[in-house]
Amino acid sequence: MIAKMPCFGWCHVNYKVGGQDFWVTLDTGSSDLWILSNNCSSSETDGVAKYSPSSTGSLLLDVPFELDYLLGSVTGCVAFDAVSLGPYQLSSQIFGLANRTSNLGISGNHNSGILGLAFPSAASIVNSTAVSPLANIFNYLPDSLRFFALKLGREEGHLIDPTSSFSVGQLDPAFAKDFSNFTFYPVSNAGADEYNYWKLPLVALTINSTDIPLSPSLVPGSRRPVAVLDTGTTLILGPIVDVETFWNTVNSNDNIARKNPVTDLWEVRCEKAIIASFVFGEGAYRKEFVLHPEDVNWAMNGSDGSWCMGGIQGNGGVNSGDWLLGDVFLRNVYVSHHGKNATHDPVIGLASTTDVSTALQEFRQGRGPDMSPSMSIQIRGRVQHSDPFRAAIVYSISSACGFLGGMVLTVLFRLQHQETTRKYS
Repeated sequence: MIAKMPCFGWCHVNYKVGGQDFWVTLDTGSSDLWILSNNCSSSETDGVAKYSPSSTGSLLLDVPFELDYLLGSVTGCVAFDAVSLGPYQLSSQIFGLANRTSNLGISGNHNSGILGLAFPSAASIVNSTAVSPLANIFNYLPDSLRFFALKLGREEGHLIDPTSSFSVGQLDPAFAKDFSNFTFYPVSNAGADEYNYWKLPLVALTINSTDIPLSPSLVPGSRRPVAVLDTGTTLILGPIVDVETFWNTVNSNDNIARKNPVTDLWEVRCEKAIIASFVFGEGAYRKEFVLHPEDVNWAMNGSDGSWCMGGIQGNGGVNSGDWLLGDVFLRNVYVSHHGKNATHDPVIGLASTTDVSTALQEFRQGRGPDMSPSMSIQIRGRVQHSDPFRAAIVYSISSACGFLGGMVLTVLFRLQHQETTRKYS
């Protein structure tokens, strides 16, 4: 199954529940499927398709369903019904039926719910006889095909985006005919008894291939910082001290980057092209995955058009990992997510899709000539060592929220981005 979809600020696919069609957001940072109920009266869901009970469905009214986000929430009950995604038919799939939402900005993207693609252990809906949609779909497939692949595109405002793709059990030949250009990394289960999110040990963050020092991981048992791939988050979020070091390095000649005292967000001169990469693997497997300058230098912030919001921001409250790699990173790679089978534990395959020279040309065409001072690489910042007590507190933040909180950040940053990108057209 291969689906083309709009994926600039969020990824969504058409999903059928009880014979009814819905657009749902794809979220690799959560594991549950939930859909808006026709009993949902929240004003933010006006004009969005809602689920009506079908002849094949059943509601478990005495089993509550609740998810808390950073800035919002969804509550309801658990239900079962026939669900289909492309050719995959799930006769009795468990899902959450949302009767109330708060501060999720649903009307802004017209999606009726979320399809979680993380591991079953991260699910908020727990039932001894039912599993997540992804686990059910994988049960249909032979071991070698138990994977899904994602490519996030750049074409905003298109219902069908040819630069985006979601596929199950196969690669999209528009992006890769086989796995020869992929580098594979074992999924980390650091800090958890079971695999929960699509996590990788992060080796380095670079500017012009020069490593930026990273803080020790706050995830128990991890030798390296842990990065989580999450389509439910727009930006890249990392430890505050590391992000400060990154932007101070960018600002080595001053007046290139700054921290906005009002928004507390890092900004960069709109015409400055920054070549940053995230590095995974060690020795022969070490590989840099470069970011398009338009992702690092992300969206116009000031009315005069001189300052843009940085695509990498600090956040000290990221759960179950040190770094959250959202769409800013994922638009630059084709990712295959492979579940555990009889021959191997879960792995992530990454294939770079950003060519530096082409990306620089595209950046200059959109932003004009660079009039800011040239940038020399001088590491300015101090690596702070983790406090074991603080590490325990950070990691113990409600696992029920998981990385779903990123969806709210996505909504907030997306709205700002939609308001500003028109100025570049």
